Amino acid sequence: MGLILSIETSTPICSIALHRDGKLIDSESIEVAGAHAERLMLMIEDLLERINMKASSLDAVAVSEGPGSYTGLRIGVSTAKGLAFAWDIPLIAISTMKVLAFAAQKTIFEQAYIVALLDARRMEVFDQVFDQDLNSIISLESKLIDQYSFIQLLEDKKVYFVGDGSDKVSHVIHHRNAVFIDLKIDAEYMGEIAFEKFTAGEFADLAYFVPNYLKEFKALHSKKNPLLL
Repeated sequence: MGLILSIETSTPICSIALHRDGKLIDSESIEVAGAHAERLMLMIEDLLERINMKASSLDAVAVSEGPGSYTGLRIGVSTAKGLAFAWDIPLIAISTMKVLAFAAQKTIFEQAYIVALLDARRMEVFDQVFDQDLNSIISLESKLIDQYSFIQLLEDKKVYFVGDGSDKVSHVIHHRNAVFIDLKIDAEYMGEIAFEKFTAGEFADLAYFVPNYLKEFKALHSKKNPLLL
């Protein structure tokens, strides 16, 4: 059986969840400044104690790999790697965008596109497009939003936007096929994806794994002269 602890810290929300074979057992989340650094380990200890579970019973630890908040990802991944090493269990890395798309998929009952969005500076977002079966059809990219953004997708069929960048997009895009889902990312959505990876033996390398920091991703798209940075 796969008993997996999931950790999600890519946004201001700090959340954890425990799943067995992809089925949720218990979870906890908090949205308080500094929670990632101050509360994460306490939340994990409290969760295990609450359900009378020992760390030695865990089969793996899963963590959101980003993109997202630099500080949040650094703390979440460092904690997950430390626990995996200390408990001698594998580490599973899951894309933040895939978690958002998976959460949105649970509310969709038609053929549609799912656009996972993370807020960036001004009118910029980071997005990744998935189909109804969670296959990535447009890879992670940065985009300046205007009324014509995603127009080809919108003219084809319904497009569901999810993530903390969707509010920004909703103020610009007013298309009949645009649907905006009010849903926050949470570790409780990671369990099924984590179990699939666990079953397939898709584990991250503890020695070399690093998160996909949003800050680094922005640098790749910066128009500024690198000599002036």
